[in-house]
Amino acid sequence: MVFRILLLCIVLVVIEVYAFQALKTLIKSKWILFFYQVISLLLFVFILYSLSKFDRSVGQTKQTMVTMGILLLVYFPKIVLALFLLGEDIFRVGSGAVNHFIVRDPAMDFLPSRRKFVSQIGMGLAAVPFLSLIYGMTIGKYNYKVIKQRIFFPDLPDAFDGFTITQISDVHSGSFDNPEKIDYAISLINQQNSDMILFTGDIVNTDAKEMVPWLKVFNKIKKHDFGKYSVLGNHDYGEYVTWPSEAAKEENFKAIKKLYGQIDFKLLLNEHTFIKKGNDKIALVGVENWGHNFKQAGDLNKAAQQLQKEDFKILMSHDPSHWDQIVQHHDKHFQLTLSGHTHGMQFGIEIPGYFKWSLAQYVYKQWAGLYENLGRYIYVNRGFGFHAYPGRVGIMPEITVIQLKKAQKLA
Repeated sequence: MVFRILLLCIVLVVIEVYAFQALKTLIKSKWILFFYQVISLLLFVFILYSLSKFDRSVGQTKQTMVTMGILLLVYFPKIVLALFLLGEDIFRVGSGAVNHFIVRDPAMDFLPSRRKFVSQIGMGLAAVPFLSLIYGMTIGKYNYKVIKQRIFFPDLPDAFDGFTITQISDVHSGSFDNPEKIDYAISLINQQNSDMILFTGDIVNTDAKEMVPWLKVFNKIKKHDFGKYSVLGNHDYGEYVTWPSEAAKEENFKAIKKLYGQIDFKLLLNEHTFIKKGNDKIALVGVENWGHNFKQAGDLNKAAQQLQKEDFKILMSHDPSHWDQIVQHHDKHFQLTLSGHTHGMQFGIEIPGYFKWSLAQYVYKQWAGLYENLGRYIYVNRGFGFHAYPGRVGIMPEITVIQLKKAQKLA
């Protein structure tokens, strides 16, 4: 821990030096520069102090989220600025080397002075993430989007043609701080009037108590004609804090599983159930969390016992790496998988229908939206809540509405 904080200090100091160089190029007032240094020092000390006080027996708190928000707000723009000025320094050193060893002009300094317009451009670029992060922490984190997706299946039972599913994921109730916004989001869920609602895990950050203040509002989610079902996410196991005993951890896990029932969701634990409509039925399969780099409690074979390849199946599995590594290749043919987990990193650029980018795509092949392989689909929900960084930039909180449609079979 001490080594990591020391390394962070060194990195932040280097960033601060570059940022101050840009400011000094543009501003000549000593008082303004002095106040900038004082404020920067105070924020630097606050961040390091807060990080040093992180209590692993408690986990994420409002304080740690505020610290992460300030850390990103202060230093992400400065990183952009520092990288821009580093590019200028490389040019300056290269130019000085050419002059010193080749041109040999004694009238020119080895290292040319910084150019004002370069610092101006750098400051302008740094303003973009600064303003974006402020937006993300004030508006973006509750800027709910209803995303509708129609998916066609040639083997969909006739009675389910047009069947609608609302999906929510990654609630992370311990991060909420605005009851009015959550109430609005629940009303959006109810407005969709879907046939069924599915919740693909992470009801809390760590502790079952986080959800208690929000039980009443989540119980406003109306009954759906074909049920309300859920699975566990990686955070629901309480793996990211140090518990006083295994018994305390297990007690918390039991309480978290009960939470789903307390908001009237049927929790599927490596099992399946049939959804019947008319003379037709589809299998709804739910597995515990299975992630490439996270807890692997999911047992797909157990959950799909006695199901046939020909059965139409919808699988709820929290982590999309499960689909990427196992589900899409499984011989029982899971037509549709619903996941979450990635949050789209809560930061990225998205122009619906045209372009989407996030750092999440360098970790997960399927990280937001719909993906397909050989007629097997996965939809990755961008998440209802937020975690670690108390905001969302570009990748907004999502309520998904999926409509199942019957496709014509190819001759």
